[in-house]
Amino acid sequence: MTLAEIIAKGGIAVWPLLVLSVLSIATIIERSWFWSRVLLQEKIILKRVMEAANLNWILVAKIVREYKNHPLARFVNSPLQLESPDPDIFHLALEAAADDELAQMRKGEKLLEAIVALSPLLGLFGTVWGLIKSLSSIQISDLGTASTSGVTLGIGESLISTALGLLVAIFSLSFYRLFQAFWSSRVRLFRKTGSELEVLYRQKWFEAQDLEISADSEGEKFNFSTQIAPTSQNTQKSQNTQIAPTSQQLTKLQGSPPRRRKRKPDTSN
Repeated sequence: MTLAEIIAKGGIAVWPLLVLSVLSIATIIERSWFWSRVLLQEKIILKRVMEAANLNWILVAKIVREYKNHPLARFVNSPLQLESPDPDIFHLALEAAADDELAQMRKGEKLLEAIVALSPLLGLFGTVWGLIKSLSSIQISDLGTASTSGVTLGIGESLISTALGLLVAIFSLSFYRLFQAFWSSRVRLFRKTGSELEVLYRQKWFEAQDLEISADSEGEKFNFSTQIAPTSQNTQKSQNTQIAPTSQQLTKLQGSPPRRRKRKPDTSN
């Protein structure tokens, strides 16, 4: 039976089923291409990112920029776009990026769900409609005669829509479950990768904080020692100024010298 014969004998339900089958095939091709690219590059990106995270986070940023179109690279790059975030902000950025990327991965699944649900119903509707048309032409007087042979042929042809609807539903459901399995494995991978990156980032961040605190404490000790420890020259000058009085102080201590009185001239002679 050719496609033209199926369309001609399937009834009115064949045309919606053909539209659904085209949408299903297009969605499956697009999602298959997407998942093939994700799965092929995923292991390479993950290995390079984890090796770089143990050395320097600047290298991690460079690596994920090379794979900017990959969901895993965008997931890792989201917290690195912030300027020196603390571990809590780093964790929140990873969670937000994971939600966005996982939602993008489920693109097209709702359409496949609708096709899986509608295709059998449309096939059943076509069968029921064909049965109504076939049985409506039967009369009681025609039972057992040769005129009823065409009715059985019409019933068989009306089942074509049911078979076509089941075929579209089964084909769409198989790929839908496959894409669901891929998505579930990516959820586990994102959780594991995010936890490992968060642990490494916390370790590096606390080490940097400890170094800053130790450097600040050493600087404060140095400044305090330079302030309270005077030099020998300054101590000697201070001692000299305290021990050796000035000439004005000596004058005050000894008193001013007595003034010589002028002798009056002797006028007795």
